[in-house]
Amino acid sequence: MPAHHWVRNFQVDQDDIEFITSLLIENEKPLSTEQIAHHLIEEQLAQEAAAMQEQYKDARFYNPPENYEVGQRIIFPALDFASGIVVDTRPGSNPDYEPFAVIQVEFEDDNGSVGAKKVREFAAELTAPHALSRTEEEDEAATFYGNNLTVDEVMASGADDILYTLESKLYESDSLVQVSGKWFLIDLIVEVNVGHLHLAEAILDINGGGPLSTRAILDEIGGLDSGSPELQEFSLNYVLNEDSRFDEVGPKGVVLWYLARLEPAEVQQTPMLLAYDPIPYEPALLDEEMLQLEREIDDELSPAELFEDDEIRPVITLTYPHRRVGTLPLNAAMRQVFPTAQQTLRTYVTLVDGQDGEEYPGWVVRKDRYIFGLNKFYRKHRLPVGAFITATAGEEPGKIVIDFNAYRPRTEWVRLIVPVKNQVTFEEDRRSIGADYDDLMLLGADDLDAVDALFETTRQHKKPLASIIQNIISALARMSPQGTVHAKTIYSAVNVIRRSPPGPILGTLVANLDFQNVGGHYWKLRDN
Repeated sequence: MPAHHWVRNFQVDQDDIEFITSLLIENEKPLSTEQIAHHLIEEQLAQEAAAMQEQYKDARFYNPPENYEVGQRIIFPALDFASGIVVDTRPGSNPDYEPFAVIQVEFEDDNGSVGAKKVREFAAELTAPHALSRTEEEDEAATFYGNNLTVDEVMASGADDILYTLESKLYESDSLVQVSGKWFLIDLIVEVNVGHLHLAEAILDINGGGPLSTRAILDEIGGLDSGSPELQEFSLNYVLNEDSRFDEVGPKGVVLWYLARLEPAEVQQTPMLLAYDPIPYEPALLDEEMLQLEREIDDELSPAELFEDDEIRPVITLTYPHRRVGTLPLNAAMRQVFPTAQQTLRTYVTLVDGQDGEEYPGWVVRKDRYIFGLNKFYRKHRLPVGAFITATAGEEPGKIVIDFNAYRPRTEWVRLIVPVKNQVTFEEDRRSIGADYDDLMLLGADDLDAVDALFETTRQHKKPLASIIQNIISALARMSPQGTVHAKTIYSAVNVIRRSPPGPILGTLVANLDFQNVGGHYWKLRDN
């Protein structure tokens, strides 16, 4: 059977669960879903081969020189290993050949039963050369009985489907439990007492909250009372995972623990500037050019289906809320670089300054799509809103290099945000900039407290998005001879006082008659 057919028919029944249970008891250590799948596939292939050999133990492979009797089962390698029963024999008649026999074979249908309508004739006792004559039988037997299919071939053909099916069944079992990607029998977990937990908390506290591996914690507390090292780690992971004092923060395949009370507040709760209160809009209003602009901006809140991995570059344009809070968006570009393990809400990483190698503790907050820990990096390099930031995987696991294209600082004209009477206004002033940036999204602010207050006022008063956009276009239009503002500039400015992805902003621009598109993503307030 081809590997893809085997994958399509893969199932896990109660006998398989019992096999897995015995496997875990015999190994005396937890196993991952992938490891269990490898053992289970190997067992199922062996069972299928044994069943086939038993079912066809008296069958013979078709070979024209041989003779056959009524009632014998024959397997035909040239017919994709179809099999049938000899139901009649008669002498053959052909003057070009020495005497031979003709056998009538009734073939099995797809359900394995014999059907009278599927009868074919074949030569037997043939002395003349024939294309189907065989001298080797071993290789064909191996193919027919399934011994030629390997676990690696099966997994290569459909690992995702197999792991999904297997894991779904494992979750249904009351006797099995999964911790940090590995499975074991819940009744055989080593006891972890209150004293062990207090010691684990104290060890993490001494180490600044973490992160520490389970093995490091076990070494410090002197281990548990019994069990193999692997089982002790599994048992401690299981109990720590149930205790709210401890937070598992490792990337996929790595278990690291942190004290929840010592995690940064911006990690425990989404900063207000990044919190998004969904804004209803009609996506169908956005034409292909607008959707392309949305892909270009790559806001972490934009629909994931907009993006294709082969079109994404690991670079982002820094927006005001991320610059103010000290975060990066976990958008389509950053998801290619940063770990996004499904089993953890928060993941600890080390952020490395690509300019001088300084390291900062970082946190990937998967649920709310941001990476925290870049305040010092932004301030040290005086990066403006609109700067291009890159992220690449470091040489060591868990390290991410954050960088930008630096050059000798030069003085540039920058739009400055100036709150006046609960409204956003703008002024232009000179600022020293030493990094590449997107001029359309470039912004600055001197009085950050006043800007924060404007954001809070806008939030409390629930100011409509259309009203915010109208105020922004009115204020920015005074700085343009044409009185127009680019959609990217509008997006950048809106996010100073209300968090919004590009979709609702573009949708509001199209739907509201107060706004007029003048081409090239430029907008102005409609006359009258």
